[in-house]
Amino acid sequence: MQPLVSIITPMFNNENVIKETITSVVNQTYLNWELLLIDDCSSDNTVEVVTEYSKSDPRIKLLKHSENKGAAKARNLGTKMAEGKFIAFLDADDYWEPTFLKETTSFLEKNVAAIA
Repeated sequence: MQPLVSIITPMFNNENVIKETITSVVNQTYLNWELLLIDDCSSDNTVEVVTEYSKSDPRIKLLKHSENKGAAKARNLGTKMAEGKFIAFLDADDYWEPTFLKETTSFLEKNVAAIA
């Protein structure tokens, strides 16, 4: 079985770009992932957009800060909640090509390295 990859995406007022970001994860050829989207108190419709995606795919999970704490704290929360063997960071205004996770996990599995 493929190892689980936890994808951590901090968000703040990304309503206009978050659909493309989520779609790029959903379209991955590698299927064993969870997408942790951490909202940092957006004032636009970012949370509503993500909520719709999370209803249709249980791998998409919305986490929310109760106050604005910044992207670093959002990443820390995502890391804490991650269940995967591997963790990947994806910004809310970025996207991946469909084979990104497949190629990356394959490389990591073949080239195990100790990190101190």
